[in-house]
Amino acid sequence: MIVDSHCHLDRLDISQCGGSVDAALQQARSQGVSRFLCVGISLDTLPAMMDIVDRHDDVYASAGFHPLEDMSQGLDAAALKQWALDDRIVAVGETGLDYFYAKESAESQREHFITHLKVAAEVDKPVIIHSREARDDTLAAIAQYAGSAAGVLHCFTDTWPMAKQAIEEGFYISISGIVTFRNASELRDVVKKIPLDRLMVETDSPYLAPVPHRGKSNQPAYVREVAEYIAELRGISLEQLAEATTDNFQRLFFQS
Repeated sequence: MIVDSHCHLDRLDISQCGGSVDAALQQARSQGVSRFLCVGISLDTLPAMMDIVDRHDDVYASAGFHPLEDMSQGLDAAALKQWALDDRIVAVGETGLDYFYAKESAESQREHFITHLKVAAEVDKPVIIHSREARDDTLAAIAQYAGSAAGVLHCFTDTWPMAKQAIEEGFYISISGIVTFRNASELRDVVKKIPLDRLMVETDSPYLAPVPHRGKSNQPAYVREVAEYIAELRGISLEQLAEATTDNFQRLFFQS
């Protein structure tokens, strides 16, 4: 069984996946996907997202504020902690730094990121990190503020030295459909080096659909194709890859 360790069910284009979130999840289950982590990107949208999560025993949730959300509204740390303490929430995030799309808000991003890391440490839950063109600041923050539960660098597209340092800090590395893209040769080299006991797979749906679905709206069922691609890349069976990444998901989010 495969786990989609990062998806946004509340943002799926249901017109392209059966007409409903329930249909999209059922399609994924038919492809051997056994669990789903629905990731929060704004505290304001969490109640509606949790309505979806609560309907499905195999769907889990995180609470966070994405670095590309409107920074001008600020981040209510007390509200974030209250959500993080909810038993339905297994992680803090999505949080992090994105200097590719929003370098102008770097200072606010760093403040919010550190707040998430501190809250995650206080509630002893892992943190889900988005990092783009912000390698040094991301690593410095997790080295200083990440708690013992650590977390995952999701949709990883950076270098092996970054992955290696994050792993040394106790983090996992999650790979999305980007690994299947023609111009992702450097990422493929990194994926071959990640220890199997630190690797996870995801869709980040509805974004970043893997080949051969590139250009379409992504959905959780496609995590199987990401897993198949990585298994072939690493020279192991799909069953081995699925077992390892599922074990890693369980260890990070339920045994940390």
